[in-house]
Amino acid sequence: MENLGFAAAGVIIVILIFKNIIRIVPQNSAYVIERLGKYASTLEAGLHLLVPFIDRVAYKHSLKEFAIDVPAQQAITKDNVPLGVDGVLYLRIMDPKSASYGVENLRFAITQLAQTTMRAEIGKISLDATFESREGINAIVTNAIDEASEAWGTKVLRYEIKDISPPATILDEMEKQMAAERQRRVAVTTSEGYRQAQINEAEGDQQATVLRAQGLADAVEIEASARASAITTISAAINTEGGTTAVAQQLSEQYIAAFEKLARDGTVVLLPADAS
Repeated sequence: MENLGFAAAGVIIVILIFKNIIRIVPQNSAYVIERLGKYASTLEAGLHLLVPFIDRVAYKHSLKEFAIDVPAQQAITKDNVPLGVDGVLYLRIMDPKSASYGVENLRFAITQLAQTTMRAEIGKISLDATFESREGINAIVTNAIDEASEAWGTKVLRYEIKDISPPATILDEMEKQMAAERQRRVAVTTSEGYRQAQINEAEGDQQATVLRAQGLADAVEIEASARASAITTISAAINTEGGTTAVAQQLSEQYIAAFEKLARDGTVVLLPADAS
């Protein structure tokens, strides 16, 4: 039994030794090793051997991109309007050693830096510009934080504003302004439609007048052409043999018909001096 107890104790000691000797670092991770309390090395993914009871894993870092929620804060715009602004910060650890020893609490330091930078940028622009240039604000905050966090071995990839919350009074005014803008657009659209309708009607009237005038001109031209053709035909007939006699006979018939009508319409009939 004593031998069995010694064997079990030996196994436990061996396990503890191997546990302190062998370290397996996962993918996209880094372990910071201290030797007797002093930085020794940074272990990347894979199997590593440590000096037992001398080396220890002081810090463990993930090298993957991660997000930090930046809590809402009060910021005052250039035109003295208080706003509640919150956001999300995306970053990645590039130097595990600097991230371990460059700052006491990396997440807290990054969050405070993001809030401070955001307040400073909001104070440079007006309320309207705050809503219109969110992408520009995100880029400025990202660059500012990235420069400051370089000493901490951290790369800031991007910053995104989640929400901008103006006071209730400002929201009411903005709602009224948007309602007035919508009404103005409706009025402009209506007047534009009416103007276009008037233009279309005027153009239609003009085209109709032109078409009517063109039709009358064509009719007069056709009638004139027909008369000219008839006169030409009559003239040609007169110049033929017996044409004069035929013309005289036709004129006589027209005279007789005209006098007959006069006789029916009145009691007095005037005859020409030469009635032959």
